[in-house]
Formats: sequence, structure tokens, C-alpha cells
Amino acid sequence: MLTKFGPEIWLAEGPKLTAALGFCYPTRMAVIRLPQGGLFIWSPVALSDGLAAALSALGPLQHVVAPNALHDSFLTEWRTAYPGAAFHAAPKLSQARPDIPFATELTDAPLADWQGALDQVVFWGNAITTEVVFFHRASGTAIFTDLLQQLPRDWFSGWRRLVARLDLMTEASPAVPRKFRLAFRDRPAARKAAAQVLAWQPERLIIAHGPPLQTGATPVLRQAFRWLGAGLA
Repeated sequence: MLTKFGPEIWLAEGPKLTAALGFCYPTRMAVIRLPQGGLFIWSPVALSDGLAAALSALGPLQHVVAPNALHDSFLTEWRTAYPGAAFHAAPKLSQARPDIPFATELTDAPLADWQGALDQVVFWGNAITTEVVFFHRASGTAIFTDLLQQLPRDWFSGWRRLVARLDLMTEASPAVPRKFRLAFRDRPAARKAAAQVLAWQPERLIIAHGPPLQTGATPVLRQAFRWLGAGLA
């Protein structure tokens, strides 16, 4: 149910979800145990009894994070199961989900509860969604949601396979889909955020829609963000 990915970080695979126009995506969440022992949940997937038991064995669940406004499908069931946890929203998500009493709206500054364990940066200025990218210091892991994708070439069929290829969703290495590139209305802000990610010099990489990397994350990220121009090539 939980797979150890590095020091104090685990992954859980969730069910496939169907989005607009019938595009189906895999889901994945990360679990980080903070230095004080509490658990930080990134992009929660469907909650099962087995997953709840595995989490209970790791420690008390304290924080649940929705890293962008597209990853909110399972928040209600997590809120019901963990009413004592603090839920944190990416920018603009709280307006779309008034049914969830979010404790905070995420910014570029980590909260005191995870300061020193996790860093974060907001990719502002995207018309599709505003994504918060995290960096787990203990494992050297950068954590992306939708801004990087790498699905198998045969994940989609028919016309969706062609669209996915043209959108750069099925490249040989993680890439920023073309639709997200075009949706950045503030490229200098995106460049600044990408530079911050590269400054972390991550060794590992987690993305919601693609295989995680255990090594060599920084050059992969540098290649993925070359399209933003100077300073990232």
C-alpha cells in the first residue's frame, strides 16, 4: 500500500481518474514524516482501510496538502476521516472548494510546522492552475503535480494518443505539457520559480503523472524547463 521512496518519505498509488474529454490519468500521493513525527500528505488519493492502517503505523496525520486546484478529488473523504488534520490549499482552490475548511492558503514560505523539513515555491501566472512545488530536504526530492508529466506512449488510444504526443505528455523524460507552457501569462515568474527548484539541486523527483526518479533529478529538471530561456539551459 505504501512504498518507501527515501528517508522519511513514502508513495501510494491511487486509482485512475478521468478528466475532461475522457483523458484518464494515474494518481499518486506522497507521505512525509516530519521531524516531530507527524505526517504530511501531498495530493491525497482515494482513501482505503488498508491505506489508513498503513498511515496509522507511521504516525499521526497532521497535514493534508492539495498542491494545485486540479488535485482536489478526494479531499472530502480525507476531511471526514481526519477531522483533526489541517488542510492546506494551493492558491485559488479555497474559492472553488468552500466546502473544505482550509487552514491556510499556500505561499512561497513554508509553514512553521514543516519549516526546515520542506521547502516550497509557487509557480504563479498560469491560466490553468497555480501549482505549489515542494522539496523534501531529507531525501533530496522535488515534488511536482501537473507541471511535469511523463506517461507511457501507449497510455492513451485513438485521437487522445495523438493529442498527448503533441502536448508533450508522453515524452521520453518528464516534460512540461505544451498546454501549461502556453498558459503561463507571467513567464518571468515561472522562470524565477523554476530557478528556485534548480537551486535546491534535487537528486530525486516525484511527479503525479509519471514514474518517480531515484537519481539524477536536477539535470532532468534543467532539461524540462529549458523552454523558459536564460539561466535555465
